[in-house]
Amino acid sequence: MSVSEIHYLCTMRLIFLFLITVVLSGCDTSRKEKSPTELASGKSGERKDAPAGMVWIPGGEFTMGTDDPESYQYERPAHRVRVDGFWMDATEVTNGDFKKFVDATGYVTTAEKKPEWEELKKQLPPGTPKPAQSVFAPGSLTFSPPSYSISLDDYSQWWSWTNGTSWMHPDGPGSTIEGKEKFPVVHISYDDAVEYCKWAEKRLPTEAEWEFASRGGREGQRYSWGNDFNPGGKFMANTFQGVFPGKNSGDDGFVGASPVMTFPPNDYGLYDIIGNCWEWTSDFYNVNYYGELAKQGLAINPIGAKSSYDPREPYAIKHVTRGGSFLCAENYCVNYRPSARQGSAFDSGMSHIGFRCVVTPSMLENR
Repeated sequence: MSVSEIHYLCTMRLIFLFLITVVLSGCDTSRKEKSPTELASGKSGERKDAPAGMVWIPGGEFTMGTDDPESYQYERPAHRVRVDGFWMDATEVTNGDFKKFVDATGYVTTAEKKPEWEELKKQLPPGTPKPAQSVFAPGSLTFSPPSYSISLDDYSQWWSWTNGTSWMHPDGPGSTIEGKEKFPVVHISYDDAVEYCKWAEKRLPTEAEWEFASRGGREGQRYSWGNDFNPGGKFMANTFQGVFPGKNSGDDGFVGASPVMTFPPNDYGLYDIIGNCWEWTSDFYNVNYYGELAKQGLAINPIGAKSSYDPREPYAIKHVTRGGSFLCAENYCVNYRPSARQGSAFDSGMSHIGFRCVVTPSMLENR
C-alpha cells in the first residue's frame, strides 16, 4: 500500500470516519575524534564500541535514487551522495522497546490523543468545513480489506478509521500487544518517533543514511540483497503475496507484520530494512528535492529539503518514509526496494509505519 496515496486519509481521518467527502486537490571519549574518512573505513561489525542492539554502517559514497524506468517518479533522478559512518538499530523499534519508553516517561502518542481542529485544519485547504465535534476522538487507521474484488482506485475500501486504535491496540481497541513484544511498534507518528529517539539519546536517520544502510554496500542493485527478489526461492522480506488488497496468500509465512529478525539481514546486519513496516526518516518529503540535489554534484551528508511539498496534498507537512511494508504487493505497491520513497504526514500513524534509530560517534561523545 502506497503511503503517499493514502496519506490524506490520515489528515482527514475524522472526516473519513463519517464518510464525509471533502475535496482535496563514537567513539570513546578518551580517544581522538576520527575524521569522516577514518569513520568511513572498515566493514560493518568491525568496531567494538557499538551501542547495544546497533550495527556499524561504515559510510561512503553511493548512487542515491535510481534512473530505472520501472521505478516510481520521485525516486528519480539518481545522484551521488556521501555519508559519514554511523550506528543504526539492527531492527525496527519493537513493542517491547517502546513500552520501556512509555513506562519511563508516561508519554502519550498522537493516536492516543484527542485531535484538535485548529491543528488539523492547517494541513487542509482553506475553507474546509469543521466536522461535528463528536468525531474528534483518539484513534488511527487500520488495514481492513473486503473479501470481494474491488477497484484499486478507491483505497478507502481497505483502510478504516478505528477509535481506540494505538500502538498498544494495533488492530483496534480489543487487540493487544501481549505476546508481541518482538513485533515492530506501529501507529507511530513522526513526532512519536522523535520523542522516543530523544529518550534513547539517538535520532532518526536522514533519508540518505537510510538508503546507504539499506543497500548494504550493493551499489546499483534493485533489492537490498541483490537483483533477484526470491533468490533460490527464499523470501528475503515480509511483503504481500497474492492479489492486493484482499487476497494475501501468506507464502512468506505472514499476512501482517512479523517479529523482527524473522527474515535474513542485509550485508550490514540490518533486519527488515526492506518490508515489514515503513520507517520514518528525518527528511522533509519534497518532490523537487532530488532534482535540485542532482544539480549540485556530489552531496555530502545531505539532510533533506528545507520544507515539505507534495502537489497532491500541498498543505500537508510530510516526512520521508522508507522501506515498504507487509502491504507492498507486486500488483499495487512495489516499494520493497532501497530507492523507493514516500511521504507521510508528521501526525500520521498507521498499521504499517514504524521506525528505527541511528547514533553517530560525536553523539556518543556528547552524552
